[in-house]
Amino acid sequence: MDELQFTPGPLHLHHNPRSAGHNYCNTALFAMQPLGTRGNAKRRFFPGPGMDNTDLALLKNFSLSQARSLQLRLESFNTFNHAQLLSAGAVDGNISSATFGQAVSAASPRIVQVAAKVIF
Repeated sequence: MDELQFTPGPLHLHHNPRSAGHNYCNTALFAMQPLGTRGNAKRRFFPGPGMDNTDLALLKNFSLSQARSLQLRLESFNTFNHAQLLSAGAVDGNISSATFGQAVSAASPRIVQVAAKVIF
């Protein structure tokens, strides 16, 4: 595991890491320690970009008879299609990588599904 040296200073957390080419934090504050020495950067000492998720469901019930009905549903997950950067590898933490400090992966985008349910 790489040992990192952290130089105290403002992290300048970038709250829109979806922008290409922008680092999530000030990566100039981190440096690689010589082999065999320990760095002072702790694991997970500042928050990641997180997530902003809204799910939505619309449904309509239709009565077919006294004992039966039909329900139509429209469900949307991540309705506003915000980047979900909550996973462990969302921001590249490998200092040897060219994308160090950048958001490199996200969870699923907007998902919409339609369903019909017969209730009896």
